[in-house]
Amino acid sequence: MQWTLVIPLKPLTRAKSRLSDTAGDGVRPGLALAFAVDTVAAALACPAVADVAVVTDDAEAGRELAALGARIVADEPRAGLNAALAHGAAVVRASRPRSPVAALNADLPALRPMELARVLEAAAQFPRAFLADSAAIGTTLLAASPGHLLLPAFGTDSRAHHRASGAVELCLQAVESVRRDVDTGHDLRAALALGVGPRTAAAAARLPVPGQ
Repeated sequence: MQWTLVIPLKPLTRAKSRLSDTAGDGVRPGLALAFAVDTVAAALACPAVADVAVVTDDAEAGRELAALGARIVADEPRAGLNAALAHGAAVVRASRPRSPVAALNADLPALRPMELARVLEAAAQFPRAFLADSAAIGTTLLAASPGHLLLPAFGTDSRAHHRASGAVELCLQAVESVRRDVDTGHDLRAALALGVGPRTAAAAARLPVPGQ
């Protein structure tokens, strides 16, 4: 089974506000774009992924991610993360109704294609499934097999919300790169320790990250 991934990306000027302890206002947009570039590049290199649709209204990000091979979908609802994901999934399935679809965070700069493939292979066994983040509070991936709606519930305590919605939690070992999203300076240090993609590595090298 090959999946279409739907990746949401808010306008870069509003992205990653919780990284203020590590990156200033003038730096965070570029860092958020670096995370997205490395995430999309790794996703497109995954053998279980047919294509990637990025839901964004950011023109700069759209140009760069389209150049990688992603399909850019305008965030027509403009009503937050979950509305953007539902819209992206609907756009994908308008042309491919039987496509398996998975929502993936845009801030997974350490993402490894084969670890993502393992997660998607496991997700294919269930109508809907999700992977919790490294903190075991949020969600980094939510999958819906053919014939099932995505029903995203990202945000505060999304792990609990996705479990309550009937999605099966995937309990897998050795897929840390798919769990390791980056919201804070601590998260960034953990991702760097795992090994990030080239765009994030270059951006992080210009930051005063303690302990690196």
